[in-house]
Amino acid sequence: MLCSKCNKNAVTFIRYSGMHLCKFHFNEFFERRVKKTLRKQNVEGKIAVGVSGGKDSSVALYILKKIFGKRKDITIEAVTVDEGINGYRDKGIRIVKKNCKKWDIPHYIISFKEQIGCSMDEISKKFMCSYCGVFRRYLLNLKAKEIKADRVATGHNLDDTAQSILMNIAKGNVEKLARLGPHVNIQKGLIPRIEPLRNIPEKENYLYALLNNIEFYSGECPYAYTAQRNMYRKILYELENNSPGTRHAVLKSYDSIADLLKKKFPPAKLKKCKICGEPTSQIICKTCKLKKELTK
Repeated sequence: MLCSKCNKNAVTFIRYSGMHLCKFHFNEFFERRVKKTLRKQNVEGKIAVGVSGGKDSSVALYILKKIFGKRKDITIEAVTVDEGINGYRDKGIRIVKKNCKKWDIPHYIISFKEQIGCSMDEISKKFMCSYCGVFRRYLLNLKAKEIKADRVATGHNLDDTAQSILMNIAKGNVEKLARLGPHVNIQKGLIPRIEPLRNIPEKENYLYALLNNIEFYSGECPYAYTAQRNMYRKILYELENNSPGTRHAVLKSYDSIADLLKKKFPPAKLKKCKICGEPTSQIICKTCKLKKELTK
């Protein structure tokens, strides 16, 4: 099949748009949407990119470096949270180190073992992987503050975002829905998050990585099967398969009411956690509560 924009062989078919695209026009299509997304987000100063070594975070790091690499007012640095999952995270870290060296990007690692006191392998013997998300967000923010970052960038893609919207609606978590990134308001002690890939489907990140020789680790977390998100991932996949464009429609619907949600549920007034001093809306932050449970 030929590209819809030229006579070269197509490398993919975009079902929701009806376009066949060659390598050049797919890259152009991909990068144009990322730039459009970033124009709507407040990108400035030092950006700490959370990088696991997987396709999405590796693509996020690559594309941010490509877009902002020559600008003197913006710097890109990488942060990896090492959960301590033997045979999984160590492989991802090797890829991140290799890419950062290749792209001349400073790289920092912060670990569960050093900061939380135990690895995810140890935690998983007693608890579900919901602990992992809380600890990862906490440590990413901690390291970002340490390196004096102005923004944290994540590799969340369109599938991730649409799943989060669907999941919070299904659970009635309207306040949590109002707090989804990217973040506009700056709260003391929390580094605001940007999401350059929030409009890009997961499969297109995969293809972009392959076409641009971006090395990434494709292994799956051994604890991923316990995540509640899996059910919503399956539902959204079936909806998208039957009606291409569903993911974009979910995101567009959310964006159209996001300002109203944030007005109805403004950011909570934060204070310092009595144990660790990090910002929290409670007396003790979620991370310290979970750490306390681990010691029981």
